[in-house]
Amino acid sequence: MNDLVVRAEKALAQDLCDHCLGRLFALVDTGLSNQERGESLRMAVRFSRALEGMEPLSPHERCSVCDEIFAMVPRFAEAVVEKLRDLEFETFLIGTRVDPIITEREERLWGLVSQDKAETIKAELNREIGKAVQALIPHEVEFATPDVVALVDTRFSHVELDVSPIFVYGRYRKFSREIPQTRWPCNRCRGKGCSKCGGTGKMYQTSVQEIIGDPLQRDAQGVDHFFHGMGREDIDARMLGNGRPFVLEVREPKKRRIDLLALQSEINEFGRDRVEVEGLRFSSREEVRQIKEAAPDKEYRVRVRLESKVNKEQLNEVVQSFKRTRITQQTPTRVSHRRADLAREREIKDLVLEELDGLVATLRVRTEAGTYVKELVHGDSGRTVPSLAGKLGIACVVEALDVIAIADQT
Repeated sequence: MNDLVVRAEKALAQDLCDHCLGRLFALVDTGLSNQERGESLRMAVRFSRALEGMEPLSPHERCSVCDEIFAMVPRFAEAVVEKLRDLEFETFLIGTRVDPIITEREERLWGLVSQDKAETIKAELNREIGKAVQALIPHEVEFATPDVVALVDTRFSHVELDVSPIFVYGRYRKFSREIPQTRWPCNRCRGKGCSKCGGTGKMYQTSVQEIIGDPLQRDAQGVDHFFHGMGREDIDARMLGNGRPFVLEVREPKKRRIDLLALQSEINEFGRDRVEVEGLRFSSREEVRQIKEAAPDKEYRVRVRLESKVNKEQLNEVVQSFKRTRITQQTPTRVSHRRADLAREREIKDLVLEELDGLVATLRVRTEAGTYVKELVHGDSGRTVPSLAGKLGIACVVEALDVIAIADQT
């Protein structure tokens, strides 16, 4: 009797079903299901015992490990299909929650027979329920990034769904100086609603995120949305030019087939004079990571009011002196309450005087990502060095700031 049959005979002393017997030797060969492998091993043990004149195996009654749980696979599959009925998806994956008592029995059996070639009961249940579900619905199993994971609690035939978010990429332009990029909860009530926010729970009644995300969430029938932008502009700054890249994430969507072209038109109509989007397409979690890690140069147009008159040639000379200059910026006073107080070096790639009209200068500046442009102008009481105000020796006030280009495109 070879070693495999000896081990199988030892295992069968515990009265196992074919699934649990075959699973003990799942890694011995491929091309068979655990049930088929178990049937084959059971026959081999019977034949071996007959050759040696031994008593036949006792007839199988009830599996001492799984308690005949595999007979429930069709019922589990039907419960999954019922749960998925109102969900729009292309790919799925099955997960299971197994009674700890069954897991303990399996581990005790491993101790008797060895687990070096074994597969867990959870892995087999996942696969067998998945096959049964696939026979009932026209969708594919996907292991890496399924649209939905159905978690089956095999103790109660209860199914929970973990629905993957949908991600939509686009670029936005913001024409308003009065709305933030993302939702801004009231700093007093933290979103619950109070007298300060008029019961809305928000510091600002809308945002770029909400103008884009609310209709997308509605069409997807999701539960919430999250905004992932390639940086952000100040509330009072416009985002013009080629627009800022973003990915909008909708959690737990029931619908995934969304007409993004129609949605884009709707957003632009609703957001008229405030927000405009273009290039909407489906995206991924990986692209979210790329957008969050990207640090492209930014180009700005800034309108500056000078404290006193300055000769245009003198101003132009000072402006040009910033080209290819590194500056040091201590965390600005205006954001010090929410950011660590650090000194950061940033490069000013270019600074150009576009116009001087009396005490108002219009500048165009291209900077390394992360540069505080307002502080570059007014100096923030010496926390940014050098600054335009510092070099001119007069106060400079930023009247308007626009982002006119994000250099992420080649």
